[in-house]
This record gives sequence, structure tokens and C-alpha cells, in this order.
Amino acid sequence: MAEHAIKKCINPDCGKSYGIDNDIYRCTCGSLLDIKYSKRPSRDLIERFYQRRNHGGNIYNESGVWRFRDLVNFAGIDTEDFNECARVLVSLDGSEGRLSKPYNMSKAADYADMSHDSFFLQPEGYNPSGSFKDNGMSTAVTHAKMLKVKKIICASTGNTSASAAMYAANEDIQCDVYIPKGEIAPGKLGQAFQFGAQVIQVQGNFDDALATSLKNAKETGGYTVNSVNPFRIEGQKTIVYRVMEHLNWNPPDWIVYPGGALGNTSSCGKALIELYEWGWIKKIPRIVVVNAEGANTLYELYNGMFEGKKLSWNDGRPDLGMVDRYYADLDKQGIRPKTHATAIQIGRPANIVKALRALHFTNGIVVQATDREMSDGMSIVGLNGFDCEMASGAVPAGVRKLRKEGTIKKDDVVVGILTGRQKDPSLAVEYHMNADNMFARPPTNH
Repeated sequence: MAEHAIKKCINPDCGKSYGIDNDIYRCTCGSLLDIKYSKRPSRDLIERFYQRRNHGGNIYNESGVWRFRDLVNFAGIDTEDFNECARVLVSLDGSEGRLSKPYNMSKAADYADMSHDSFFLQPEGYNPSGSFKDNGMSTAVTHAKMLKVKKIICASTGNTSASAAMYAANEDIQCDVYIPKGEIAPGKLGQAFQFGAQVIQVQGNFDDALATSLKNAKETGGYTVNSVNPFRIEGQKTIVYRVMEHLNWNPPDWIVYPGGALGNTSSCGKALIELYEWGWIKKIPRIVVVNAEGANTLYELYNGMFEGKKLSWNDGRPDLGMVDRYYADLDKQGIRPKTHATAIQIGRPANIVKALRALHFTNGIVVQATDREMSDGMSIVGLNGFDCEMASGAVPAGVRKLRKEGTIKKDDVVVGILTGRQKDPSLAVEYHMNADNMFARPPTNH
């Protein structure tokens, strides 16, 4: 395989490098890995990306991921050779990221007290499996295909399992998905079954399912496609590229994400660091992460609510002992993550260190939202004619909160990422049956 792309340890005291002809996702020192490229891409590629939008039947130009393939070319292919793209790149007929771009939503802007013209929401639910996961899954499964992997493995709160199973089915690869029993939206579970995955139910929550899946992957030789895999992060960077392209590569003031396992935060940070280092952007947007109040590990640690000290990137040397003590304290108190926004019901975010790097680079902030606030956010998005799951409702809810505090200005350019569409319709039904909810439209009797 081409040597222009390597995997490198993110720990500056280690910095060990690995080739990409393996499925190692964690350094021998225990740290996660980054994909690093030897060549600095020319900003002239922006014009090529624009031209590819007139795809002419080329599914790799049609894809909102592979249209930017020059920036994620870990396979070292000739990106202009269709046959070479078809031989290597994994795509669901060019549909990943194809319709995903920022949209103005006036009702959501009013709810968040934002200017209509400067507030954008980008619905990743338009992806073929219904969530942002397809961005990174297309690149992770591409790497798996390069390694001639026979089985991929993941743990999931629902969306990852759907995406992994979908791409595995399309590539005729086996797929095992580990899910927390009874803690996954039926619509997401149905997708995993429908796409032919082997579902393994784990007693406990997502964190337990992830630990079990990683152990079994190591024992059975399966290829892990959770966001600890650095190739997942590469594909998710294209979410940021689509934001930038829509804004003519003039960065927004803020990019807002729901916070779960923190793969999105990590990928956004990596994308911005690279674009800045390449000279493609001069302004660095600030990242906002919105945790669910019932699963708020990053919110509490980053804001100094445990042991009176803020957890920070600290030049690549975060206090991981504090993180371990925090988890031990949760266990001692019997506290488990609990929110109806099951997509972000994660207590031990696997990408917390990369997320700290992203927050440091962007001078980012972390807030939290209650289930009711996220439900309001989900509902106001729906009243604009767009669909999103409850976890995505954290985005307008978080912006509304930051507007009230004055942290975000009314005319700041804000892009929020709606990570997935609604796959648990009972939440919407319950919300609108309760007339006390802010945007409820309960049924009437005839």
C-alpha cells in the first residue's frame, strides 16, 4: 500500500507511526491514532470539487464524501481515474453525503433567536442509512476492503449498526453489531436486521457493548468500525468540507454538534486543523458540543465540575487519571447515562482525547441540554419541514441557550449539524400528545 499515508500516535510524547496495511487503531502506548498525509493538497482543488458537482454519472463525484476524495486519499489512488476509484472506494451508488448541506430554517432560527440569514442546519439524516455515520463508514469499509477483511464489527446505540450493516451488505462482508439490550430505537434495530447483520445484545449500556465488541474483535480478527478507527474520522471530515463549500470556503463563526462518543467533534477538529495548516482557511470556527444532561461526561470534565479542575488538551497530555477517577466515581455512585436521546446516551466517550484537541484548537465550548429542551429542538426542526432525531435537537437547543447567555451573537454565522433522522417515532408522538410542550400540536377529536 502507498506510503504517503500513515497512522500516527496522537500522544506527542510518543508519536509512533504505523503503516496503513493493518487494522491497528490504538498505539502501543494506549493512545489513539491519526491518519497523516505526506503531501499538502493545493487549494486549487476547490475548483475541482465544484466542477465535480456536475457529476456526469460518476458516482464518486456525486458522493458528498468521495467528491472530496483528494483530501482523504489514504488509498493513494489516481482520483481522476474512474476505474481505479471503482476498484477501491466503497460507495452506496454515490448517495453518502449527496444531499447533506447547510439549510436556512427560519422557524428554528426564531427559536434560537438567530438571524435567518446566518443560521444554518445541516441534516445528515439525508444519508442513505439516515445518519451522519455513512460519511465515515464509507471510508472505514474502504480500508477494510483494502485489507480484504471478511467481517466488520461495531458497538452501537443504533445509527452505527445501521450504517455498518448497510455497507457490509453492499460489499458482501459479514457484520456483527453489539447493542445495549433494550436501549436502542426500534427503527435503528430494524435496520441492522434488515441489512443482514448478526445482532449481539449486551446487558448494560453502550459503553459495555463497546468494551465487549472490542474484546471480541481482538479475539476473532474482526475489523472494528467504531469511531476509535481513524479511518472513520477521515470520512466524517467531509461534513465540514460540505459546510465550507456552501459558504464559499469562508468559515462560519461556530459549528455545533451533539456530543456522544465525540467522533464528530474529533473529525471536525482534525478537518479544521488540516485546512488551517494547508492555508485553505485563515479563520478558525469555534466548536460547540452539546451533551445530553443525562450523559454529560465531557460537559462536567471540560467545565471543571469534577475535582474543581478543568480537563484540557494540555499540549497533548490531558489528565487521563482524572478521567479514570471520574468514571470510578460514577460507578461508585451507581450513575449510568440516561436520556431519551439514545444516540448520545454514552457515558465514556471513546474519542474524548481527540475531542479535547479539537476544543483546544478552536477555543470550543461544551454545554448541556435537558431531554425536554432537545425535544423542543427536534420539534422546531420538524416544523421547518425537516426531520431529525432527538439527539440532533440538542443543536438548536444549545444555540438557543448560548444566545440567551450572549456567548453567540444574533448575526454570528452558525452551522449546526443535525446528525440523524427520527427512527423512534414514539418520541414525536409522545411530545405532541402533551399540550404543555412548547411546539406540541395534539390531535383533536371529530
